[in-house]
Amino acid sequence: MTTIRLNKYLAECGVASRRKSEELIISGRVSVNNNIVIDLATVVDPKKDEVRLDGEKIQMESKVYFLLNKPKGFITTTSDEKNRPIVTDLINTNIKIFPVGRLDFNTTGLLLLTNDGDFANKLLHPRNKVKRVYHVNLDRPLTVEHKEKLLKGIYLERRKSRFTSVTFLKRNNYKLVEVETEEGRNHFVKNMFSTFEYNVKRLERVRFGSLNIEGLAPGAYKKLNSKQIDEMVNAK
Repeated sequence: MTTIRLNKYLAECGVASRRKSEELIISGRVSVNNNIVIDLATVVDPKKDEVRLDGEKIQMESKVYFLLNKPKGFITTTSDEKNRPIVTDLINTNIKIFPVGRLDFNTTGLLLLTNDGDFANKLLHPRNKVKRVYHVNLDRPLTVEHKEKLLKGIYLERRKSRFTSVTFLKRNNYKLVEVETEEGRNHFVKNMFSTFEYNVKRLERVRFGSLNIEGLAPGAYKKLNSKQIDEMVNAK
C-alpha cells in the first residue's frame, strides 16, 4: 500500500463505513498532518501522513468481527447524547468497533460489529442483496390478501418494496410471522406492515446472510472466524 483515498483509510481503520467516513470528512472533523480536509478526493500515505478524527490520531488495527444477539433497550450506535445504553457496551474489546447497520432501540436479534469498514459497506450496499430474516409479532392476524401484496410488492417511500418470503411460524397463529428481505432501510419491516395498519409488537432479526443467532442468549456475543467472514461476504 502506498497512497489510499482518505475515506477508505478511515474505513479500514475501523472508524466507520466508507459512506459514513465521507460524512465525517465533509463535516470538517478529519485532519491530515494537522490540516482540516474536506475534499473527498484526498489521498493519504498511511506510513507518512498523520490522520486525526476530532483531534484523536487514527491508525490501522487488526480486523475483528463480532456477532451479537442484541437485547431490548440498547441503541445501535457508538455513542448517545441521551446517555442510553449502546451496543458497543456489550462487547469486551479494546479495539474501536461500530455496528453494521442498525436495529431499533427495542428490536432484538442478530447484529454485527466490526472495525472493517469495507466489510460493512459490502454487506449494506443494496446491489449485494444480502438477505435478512426477521420474526415478527403483529397486533392482529395477517390476512392472506395482505400477505400476497407484501410478497408482490408495494410502494414504500416512492420505491417498489417487497418481502422475498412470508411464512407463518405456528399453525393457526397468523400474528407470528417470519419474513425475509434483501432491504436494509431503517424501519423497513415495521413500515411495510404499517402500510396495511398492522402494528409490530415485537421484532427480532434471526438471520443475516449466512449467519444466525441459534444458541446465543440475548446480550451474548461471539467472535467470528475467517471462514465465517468469507461465507458472509459471499452469502446471498
